[in-house]
Amino acid sequence: MSVRHLEALFQPTSVALIGASDRPGSLGSVVLHNLQQGGFQGPLWLVNRRHSQVAGQPAWRDVAALPQVPDLAVICTPAHTVPGLIAELGRKGTRAAIVMTAGLKQANPDGPGTLEQAMLDAARPTLLRILGPNCIGALVPGVGLNASFAPGNAVPGQLAFVTQSGALATAMLDWAQARGIGFSHFISLGDSADVDFGDVLDYLASDGATRAILVYMESAKAARKFMSAARAASRNKPVIVVKAGRGADGARAAASHTGALAGADVVFDAAFRRAGMLRVDTLEALFDAAETLAHARPVVGERLAILTNGGGLGVLAADALDLHGGQMASLSPATLAALNACLPSTWSHGNPVDIVGDAPLQRYLDGLRVLLAAPEVDAVLFMHAPTALVSAADIAAGCLPLLAQASKPVLTCWLGGAAVAAARSATTHAGLPCYDTPERAVAAWLQLVLHARNQAALRELPASTAQAFLPLREQAQAVVAQAAQAGQEWLDPAQVHSLLQLYGIPTQRSARVHSVDEALACAADIGYPVALKIASPQIVHKSDVGGVALGLASADDLRQAAQAMLERVARLRPQAEVTGFTVQAMVARPQAHELIVGISTDPVFGPVLLFGQGGTAVELSQNHAVALPPLNTALARDLVQRSGLARLLAGYRERPAVPEAALLETLRQVAQLACDLPMLAELDINPLLADAQGVLALDVRIRLHGPGRGQPVAPAIRPYPQELEQTVALAGSTLLLRPIQPEDGERLQAFYAQASPADMRLRFFLTRREVPHSELARYSQIDYDREMTFIALSPGDPAHQTMVAEVRVVCDPDNQTAEFALQVASAWQCKGLGRLLLEKMLSYLRARGTREVVGQCLAQNLAMASLARQLGFSVLPGPSPDTLALHQLLE
Repeated sequence: MSVRHLEALFQPTSVALIGASDRPGSLGSVVLHNLQQGGFQGPLWLVNRRHSQVAGQPAWRDVAALPQVPDLAVICTPAHTVPGLIAELGRKGTRAAIVMTAGLKQANPDGPGTLEQAMLDAARPTLLRILGPNCIGALVPGVGLNASFAPGNAVPGQLAFVTQSGALATAMLDWAQARGIGFSHFISLGDSADVDFGDVLDYLASDGATRAILVYMESAKAARKFMSAARAASRNKPVIVVKAGRGADGARAAASHTGALAGADVVFDAAFRRAGMLRVDTLEALFDAAETLAHARPVVGERLAILTNGGGLGVLAADALDLHGGQMASLSPATLAALNACLPSTWSHGNPVDIVGDAPLQRYLDGLRVLLAAPEVDAVLFMHAPTALVSAADIAAGCLPLLAQASKPVLTCWLGGAAVAAARSATTHAGLPCYDTPERAVAAWLQLVLHARNQAALRELPASTAQAFLPLREQAQAVVAQAAQAGQEWLDPAQVHSLLQLYGIPTQRSARVHSVDEALACAADIGYPVALKIASPQIVHKSDVGGVALGLASADDLRQAAQAMLERVARLRPQAEVTGFTVQAMVARPQAHELIVGISTDPVFGPVLLFGQGGTAVELSQNHAVALPPLNTALARDLVQRSGLARLLAGYRERPAVPEAALLETLRQVAQLACDLPMLAELDINPLLADAQGVLALDVRIRLHGPGRGQPVAPAIRPYPQELEQTVALAGSTLLLRPIQPEDGERLQAFYAQASPADMRLRFFLTRREVPHSELARYSQIDYDREMTFIALSPGDPAHQTMVAEVRVVCDPDNQTAEFALQVASAWQCKGLGRLLLEKMLSYLRARGTREVVGQCLAQNLAMASLARQLGFSVLPGPSPDTLALHQLLE
């Protein structure tokens, strides 16, 4: 479930408090006081099985006796009573409950499982939604709801705060009250037995009273739902998260290098980035980020200019920017000349722009106008320290009108106490971000930059290029299934080699042998020089025990190396079972970089891809980055950038560049392999050699899930559903019908650009000459778990196929209702293509269990109305006189 019945939880018209009490200090008493003091205007019914009155108000003995059905029930009774109460409330017709009671993890005395499971089982028949258990509750100041036992009320505002920690909830509420910070919603999730982060993000994403969503997270459930909700919410408004436990799981033990490097916290980082969220380190930074993102202009570049009346302030800001990887604007000769013309000769003649401590108001205005007009400046940080020459309030009064009208982001820093208090207040009222130290102001700017980068990733249109190699997925699955059936934990070299070939990942010829004599025969066949590696299920990292010998030029060299290897292993790992050797041809690529590409399985987010610097000292390097599969070309390029290796791989001095296309294709294929093979637990390609010739997987280990080795976890982001591809014959041509991909952005743009004005009006209900870039990205980078777009591609070479039709559908988070839209290129109309696509979409929706499909068309679109009727839609007058409403129940 997702947003279903959450309006009863957060916008109730009536509330029942079960376990209401007037005993001082009791949970029922505190919650009753908060409900009464919050200003809730609807009926409040009290339930107490012993008393007919509580705190002078009428009380009812049980749920059945209540005079009406409450929208929301708040439960404060002992744990063992909760499942029964939920069942009673469901029968009564209540659709939401807040369970503040703790202790539901204990065994159910009346049946199998825990009390929590019994509670969920009782709620399921009536779809009653539950917040908690073991939570503080929820506050929605806009409707006067304080259904919590927090010590105080929340001030109305436009920030939503969602937390897993009850203790933090009460502390944060107190902290916010002292600073006048208001909330649209203040939600404590507790144990999240039912309502979780994904549900709340979905609800708040479309809530008009919420400007930004602030999240305190310790863990996540239902990763795919969380990612879908977070991505959807981030497209609508800022979502800012503090994730606790940075170090607790960061060094999770694993058999592979990748598993050790891709610890839990960096995986959360990757998830937040992929969803377009902004992660911050502290609660103070959480509110700073909300302030900045809510008030600052959109970020169009990362070059910051600093204007200050104190050189020391400028140095502090510049140091903070440099320390955290920010970019100072390099002032052009034209800008420097303009500043020279309006500033005294003693100004700093560079960025930061120090206008000197005796600056009058006019000097501030002149300097700001120059920087705001400078094309090489993307944002301005304005800083002021109090002086006796001119008051901060006067500076603010003169500068704020100019700053408020700026087209680029402007941040302010008023350093000091009482002397700048009025200036800070005026800045806040002017809607400009305001900070009390240079470091906090710079940190806020960098938050803006990071958020803009994450949002840009959501909007990026990857180049429309054909995939260099299409994986042979079914054959690869057969290889893994056979190994799993045989009880293998690690694939043998032949199986590894086969998998890499099936996914088009360049690899070196190798062979598995059982004895020294077989190794000699194999080396003679391959040709010297060769590499020899020990084979043992208990030895994963062979170099740790001297189990690798390179550059063996003859049979004698190989025999001596094998014997020495066996002796070392017997001495260092006597318990290890040696099953033979792996023989490989030596690779002579002296200028190659040693990289690592790997997969590990995160218990929450499933497969995780790692890329970075490889070699024997891989775990000592900091040059690594992780990402959630699947990857497109843009995401693969971003992974390389974040690893810190992009400049190195681009070539330097006499070392040529690594072909980017080859590297990115390998990353995409490894990510696809992770999605296609759920039994794959860990994979290490280390090293992946990379030089001007391309890339080559030299040493590869693949481990499978199995008994005692963990279970597969589905990818957090649903991969491209290749199984939905279909080839059809129509009007003498063969067309490919398939789901849209991120790389189809350019095709989609051309499809709309070539459509007639009449077709565009019928599709979008308005005349438009082009579709904005942000819409193209949104339409091509879909969430396959919640929406689907089938496109029809013309015959021809895959790299040059054009798009001739589309049908797209978006499902609500509960998969109850799907809304569709259809468009066919003019040249392909009246040939049955629209019918084919719409039938394919209806079949898809039935298979996923969607309840109904709806749509709209203009009343003049007679062809669409006729097609809808033929396919079983009812066609009725729409919400406006010139539209028709299309509806079909899917059985």
